[in-house]
Amino acid sequence: MSALVGLDHVQVAGPSGCESRARWFYGELLGLAELGKPEVLRARGGVWFELGGQQLHVGVQEPFTPARKAHPALLTGTDRLDALAERLTGAGVEVGWDEAIDGVRRFFAADPFGNRVEFVGGA
Repeated sequence: MSALVGLDHVQVAGPSGCESRARWFYGELLGLAELGKPEVLRARGGVWFELGGQQLHVGVQEPFTPARKAHPALLTGTDRLDALAERLTGAGVEVGWDEAIDGVRRFFAADPFGNRVEFVGGA
């Protein structure tokens, strides 16, 4: 039996100075609410977002290399998945649908730093 009770946060990396583009993608485009970082961590850069009961952190990493395989999978309602894909496409973000798992509607996109992000319809 695991002593673990849940997932607190997921972190993706971005290059130095990534904050404004992270706010555009995760905040404005995806609609996540920004969280204030603890004072002691602010000098490190990056930005944190709230996602339901969990958090998504964008941390600064130098040298930076985008994550092309490891990724967060963000859940949305099945009825909202197509609209989300259209919103991303309309903002110039390339969307790639994937039908590899029977009964699961999902697509992949890259954040402004090239990190892979999965979007799953199901809630």
